[in-house]
Amino acid sequence: MASLIDFTAGNWSYYTIPAAFVLCFAPHAYAVTLAGKNYDMGNPRKTEEHCAKDTSFDKQTLHRISRAKAASANGFETLGLYAAAVVAGNAAGVAAERLNQLTLAYLLSRAVYVYTYVVLQDNARMAGLRPLVWGAGITAMMMLFVAAGKAVN
Repeated sequence: MASLIDFTAGNWSYYTIPAAFVLCFAPHAYAVTLAGKNYDMGNPRKTEEHCAKDTSFDKQTLHRISRAKAASANGFETLGLYAAAVVAGNAAGVAAERLNQLTLAYLLSRAVYVYTYVVLQDNARMAGLRPLVWGAGITAMMMLFVAAGKAVN
């Protein structure tokens, strides 16, 4: 079966690093939007505290703000390692097709992770899905390092 994406059409793995940054920043921007006037430019880490004091917010919105900020932080915590994996794969000479597959898998997992964490977890029964999606992204990232190791040996 033919792929919808031609993974052999050049190496676009380096372009996925800024895309990953955007996926890390997007939930933060969503939280800021939800927080509205309660977002404190001078002390942004107090945003959740300010929102909690605002009685106009319902519980679901407060939880979404909190989860969106957490999803953003989680993404930024792994961004450096992801960038290193992409650079390692390229420096080791991993085939562009493989780099493209793994980097796209990582981006897809991050997008699904953010959606799962921020939106789907309004339903507590969906909580188990989040670590699975996170694990898929970490696996793709580690596979980049493994592919780099194989390429140099």
